[in-house]
Amino acid sequence: MRFIEWQDGAWSNEPVSSSTADGQLVVHAAEGSDYWEKTMYGFQHDNGHALLAPWDKAEAIEISFALDGFTELYDQAGIMLWHSGEQWIKAGIELNDGIPHIGAVVTDGYSDWSLSPVPEWKGEVITLRASRMKDAVILRARTENHPWRTIRVARFPHETGSQAGPFLCAPTRAGFQVTFTRWAATAPDADVHTDPPIV
Repeated sequence: MRFIEWQDGAWSNEPVSSSTADGQLVVHAAEGSDYWEKTMYGFQHDNGHALLAPWDKAEAIEISFALDGFTELYDQAGIMLWHSGEQWIKAGIELNDGIPHIGAVVTDGYSDWSLSPVPEWKGEVITLRASRMKDAVILRARTENHPWRTIRVARFPHETGSQAGPFLCAPTRAGFQVTFTRWAATAPDADVHTDPPIV
């Protein structure tokens, strides 16, 4: 495993503020920030905040953050996988109807959305993981006290030019802050049915 330094990434859109302390990254999202492409709503949002660095297909990427301060509809944070403005995946925690949900938005010209409630994860440190396998990416999540959960297997066939890193959005309000605790590259998944080690 190797840790990726926060300064090694570049913001897709600058947040209101970001600072580092004790190896952690604290970020304030702009009000109205989000990523979405057309489906159901018709609108396009590309003003969320993703801190991106080149992603080697041979490595899995893990992002960890503290699940606190999520109080308003659609507050969200997690991992962004980026190939272009029309081809990307975001996966993480999103507050929906007052309950934290683990979910993913997969976009290839149009976005889709899948989610599942995880109220028992509230107040913990969440880790999101993305690992490439053939033309797909395996998305998993866990907490300090809950094991890996496979949340999505999605098509992501891009051989080159992909980036990955932490993201956050605050579609409905100002003042949303997230503390990211880790950004790491590690060995890829051995199989979709085999949990990766916790490192």
